Amino acid sequence: MNLKGENIYLRALEPLDLEFLYELENNPEIWEISGTVTPYSKQVLRKYLENAHRDIYDVKQLRLCICDNSTKKLGLIDLFDFDPKNQRAGLGIVVLQNEDRNKGVGSEAISLLCRYAFETLALRQLFANVTEDNVASLHLFKKMGFVEVGLKKDWIFSQGDYKNEILFQKINS
Repeated sequence: MNLKGENIYLRALEPLDLEFLYELENNPEIWEISGTVTPYSKQVLRKYLENAHRDIYDVKQLRLCICDNSTKKLGLIDLFDFDPKNQRAGLGIVVLQNEDRNKGVGSEAISLLCRYAFETLALRQLFANVTEDNVASLHLFKKMGFVEVGLKKDWIFSQGDYKNEILFQKINS
């Protein structure tokens, strides 16, 4: 399966991605979407990278680096809660820098990963969780054919208040 699009490609994480992963995982602006509450040390992230080669059937997750055609690292895209019995997984995406957002990176990355999930992993459905105030992600997932199927009230506690989270699904037809 080719994970290369017109403007970006998805690749496995490499040991050389330590600094990028350190910057991304320790960015408080994305902690809300990643569920992070404390910073990660380089030692912890190095161990994570050492195990990043493990099979999705074993660890129930696949994390890929989103790169542009000049090999610049733009973000990460994940399949998580991989459930081969029920043929589903969650999908999460983050593009690190504001200047790389709203340029089609997310759309292309989601398109590539959906094709991989449906064709290679034989999944029936993907789901995504988006806080109701994340306008850009709500627009992105709707644009990519995900359908709003539920509302999780007061699901995320952030900055002293609760936020609702919207559940999206994309079923392979």
